Amino acid sequence: QVHLVESGGGLVQAGDSLRLSCAASGRTFSTYAMGWFRQAPGKEREFVSTISWSGDSTLYADSVKGRFSISRDNAKNTVYLHMNSLKPEDTALYYCAARGQRFSSGSYYSYDYDYWGQGTQVTVSS
Repeated sequence: QVHLVESGGGLVQAGDSLRLSCAASGRTFSTYAMGWFRQAPGKEREFVSTISWSGDSTLYADSVKGRFSISRDNAKNTVYLHMNSLKPEDTALYYCAARGQRFSSGSYYSYDYDYWGQGTQVTVSS
């Protein structure tokens, strides 16, 4: 079982930066691929970024490519989402997720993830 807690969200202006953190419980965090998803009001949850268990492979949604960066610190059981040049359309509830399959690559698909956090709100004003 993996327990995930996101933090770092807030209210910012367009063009600002934020760093989201996702702290995970469990001694096997380093073996799980991790992902970030987001859900805006009235919209479906969408993929943002993912990182493999080893950290050597990352994927991004086209909408955030070049602006967002995902990283992990296995010593701290934490995955990060560095968000730069934020836009109003980035406003959403951001979730981190862990794949239950150990030693896996990241995935675009929410159904590949077995553990989810409660989310952290990011609001970008214009």
